[in-house]
Amino acid sequence: MRVPGSDRPLRRPRVLVLDLSRPVVDTPEGHPLARMLAARRPGLRDTLEVLEEAARDPRIRAVLARVDAPARSWAHAEELRRAIEAFRDSGKPAIAHAQSFSEAGDAALAYHLATAFDEIHLQPTGEVGVTGVALVQPFFAGLLDKLDVTPQLDHRHEYKAAKNVVTERKFTNAHRENVEQLAASRYQQLIEAVATGRRLDRGRVEELIDRAPLAAAEALAGGLVDRLAYRDQTVASVEEQVGDGARLVTFERYRARARRRRWRPGRPTVALIHGHGTILVGRDRRSIAGPVMGADSVVTAFQQARSDERVRAIVFRVDSPGGSVVASDAVWRAVAHTREAGTPVVVSMGAVAGSGGYWVSAGADRIIASAGTLTGSIGVVYGKFVTRGLRARLGISTDEIHYGANALMLSNDQPFTDEQWDHVGASLDRIYEQFLDRVSIGRGLTREQAHAVARGRVWLGADAVGHRLVDAIGGYREAFVAAARLAGLAPDTRVKVRALPRMSLAERLGLRAPDAEEARGLLGQLAGSVEALTRGAGPEARMPDWADPASRIGRGA
Repeated sequence: MRVPGSDRPLRRPRVLVLDLSRPVVDTPEGHPLARMLAARRPGLRDTLEVLEEAARDPRIRAVLARVDAPARSWAHAEELRRAIEAFRDSGKPAIAHAQSFSEAGDAALAYHLATAFDEIHLQPTGEVGVTGVALVQPFFAGLLDKLDVTPQLDHRHEYKAAKNVVTERKFTNAHRENVEQLAASRYQQLIEAVATGRRLDRGRVEELIDRAPLAAAEALAGGLVDRLAYRDQTVASVEEQVGDGARLVTFERYRARARRRRWRPGRPTVALIHGHGTILVGRDRRSIAGPVMGADSVVTAFQQARSDERVRAIVFRVDSPGGSVVASDAVWRAVAHTREAGTPVVVSMGAVAGSGGYWVSAGADRIIASAGTLTGSIGVVYGKFVTRGLRARLGISTDEIHYGANALMLSNDQPFTDEQWDHVGASLDRIYEQFLDRVSIGRGLTREQAHAVARGRVWLGADAVGHRLVDAIGGYREAFVAAARLAGLAPDTRVKVRALPRMSLAERLGLRAPDAEEARGLLGQLAGSVEALTRGAGPEARMPDWADPASRIGRGA
């Protein structure tokens, strides 16, 4: 086969192979943790960029992907789904293969992504275990009673359910209403994706889900998969479909080539700043509980972006359940200061961007979220655990000396006095009003409109758009397009992405010694939850935590 009008032979076609049998990761570039994870699992942004490059590359004729466990969040799966659909729009086929939609993580999430492909192949011994959406919330009030621990927590307002998991034994009315709305919305997203992708009637999809888990033969008969085949059989069929002696090219090899092709001197620069994990004061770090978005690191990144004349706009990737109010507000100020300096900021929400995660986002020029992103949760929680009963059971006694009427206010040895409860309530009211200020100004809402969609309520991204908390549905790609547009660039401009903050060589190699704050944090983590039970925490803008046997949808208090 030759290039038309030329004697030069055309290179043999390629089939791009993606291994999505393990969840993609979405972590800051250049960080030691990111490199360790990337060695074992594909990166989300890398995967999206590779698919975009492959759609333009005439040598790539098809994509073949394993989809057993592609992601741990619906938001990430949706970004992958949009990328696959964009690849198919180029006129090239995309084929998915799974050993089973039941054994390697979230079946509904994996199948939701698979329906974006032209064909779904399933191992003959596999099954489609898409049984619906279930959100299960554990409550620990009974356990704390047995331990003789008394939680003293308050929140603003009724939908702010972070404290309920330790103060209640079942859903409050507001908590149940919010969870029912989330589950219903997610279920409808699943039904719509399957019906559209498999060209089935919605009623038929619901019928099949109610019969699941379905054996491979049943799934084939029901139109949920196209072929029963082992992986080698699928590979052979794709090679035959492409023809011309097609060769397979791995994601890793193609990514290296694509990066070299993407780099061009003189391209306009858009900065990418990551904000991942619980929001706390100090620098980005990793705790036993997970990643920490250090306010100092994020503020530094925005300072570097403002001082770099090459940076035309910023994409701020937020994936956080919230955390410290003061740390969240420091990041919010960095966003506001950057916009005042003339550099547009676009927030790209990941799996979750609620409570403090929404606080840091509210001041951006535009907010873009996936349909399944958990966001909102505009509220605050504050309090402590009184553990003197547990200590007495364990034979631990305390003695104290103090000066000042409220010196022991956060001590776990005694409950709040009435006056201290008044102080807690006043603090919660003040912080909630400050949160509403950030939201109403940033989103162009009246305070009444902001309060109506706040009160601690959690929204999926698809619903948040209608309430003006989010501007559009999308992921990385849509965020970069929006950033380029705000910077005055043409829509089809290909930009250079610069990850910030810049890190020293020692930091990139993971050799920087922890500072005193980090060392104290590590010691506290190794001591378990003793520190958390010993003293009350400062006010926090943090989301509740829901466990879901079909899809885990949140992280938080």
